[in-house]
Amino acid sequence: MPHPAVPPRVKPPPIPAPTLPSQPGRWLWTCRAGFEPHLFEELAWAGASPRLLGEVLVESEKRPAEPPVFARTGIRVQASLPSDQPPEQLAESISARVLEAVPTGSLVLQAFTPDSPAGNRMADEADALLEAVRARLPPERLLEETWRAREAGATLAELCVAPGVVLVGTVPAREALSLSPGGRQRMRRSADSPSRAAMKLEEALVNLPFEPGRGEVCVDLGAAPGGWTQRLVARGARVIAVDPAKLMPELARQPRVEHIQESAFAYAPEEPADWLFCDMAWRPIEVAQLLAKWGRRGWASHLVANIKLPMKDKNPILVRVRHILTQEGGWQGLTMRQLYHDRDEVTVTAHKVT
Repeated sequence: MPHPAVPPRVKPPPIPAPTLPSQPGRWLWTCRAGFEPHLFEELAWAGASPRLLGEVLVESEKRPAEPPVFARTGIRVQASLPSDQPPEQLAESISARVLEAVPTGSLVLQAFTPDSPAGNRMADEADALLEAVRARLPPERLLEETWRAREAGATLAELCVAPGVVLVGTVPAREALSLSPGGRQRMRRSADSPSRAAMKLEEALVNLPFEPGRGEVCVDLGAAPGGWTQRLVARGARVIAVDPAKLMPELARQPRVEHIQESAFAYAPEEPADWLFCDMAWRPIEVAQLLAKWGRRGWASHLVANIKLPMKDKNPILVRVRHILTQEGGWQGLTMRQLYHDRDEVTVTAHKVT
């Protein structure tokens, strides 16, 4: 099958300092520090007329049909206010804009700073502003349990406190990329976890409508030392862990773990699995082709995988990965996101219709 066409490359302008004000009605996106050019390029490819506002902040004229891979979260800007005004005046202005934008229904009020050294130094300022605005909103409209926001039909009202400016935005919770402030969805690493890989899996599963359940069969390709296998077993699943290397001793003794000591590229299951998991430090195209084989042969119903990215040409590679998984592998409902715990990698989820 021929390679998919890759749009002409887009080189973004330098990142401005200090942060530029945004335009009401446009969309504000956050990303991992250093990934602004990649987010800018994919928004440009989507015809969304992006503009760099500052570190980790990119604005676009519209919301693309496909969520940007490198965006942690996105909000529709309601106001852009200078931060050098008296705190009480600023809080009054923000609360008025929020109530004007969302006159009825439940609200989840959140504040965040850009995830950069300069932004993180403003965390206390953001917390103080959040409380001042919260005190000016009707308490009966504020939903405290953020995890209930989607089922309650609530709206997220977000305050982005950046150097020199406060950006106020909203998004219906059911349309939000993340329910965490600024998309920084921190997962807790358990004391017995062999690596940070488990946090990537936990974050991926939080964003799915369902997750592996008791008794379901999961195949974990490239499992060693066992971070993902450990978390799947904790959910009650039965795991076939595929890796030439050894697992942690406690996992190797676990009755619901079967360790197949061979290459993930050579392994073929005896029967279809419910879930396919993969977190291999391997070239992205080859991993995508392996996952496509599983989809094409109907070896699994659900997919959660971590794709490592090259130093250059990240967006063109992701175009090819998406094409391989959907067109060659037949995986459906594909999502591709750089989650908070991802570094030079993205998390992919998909399913097969049986």
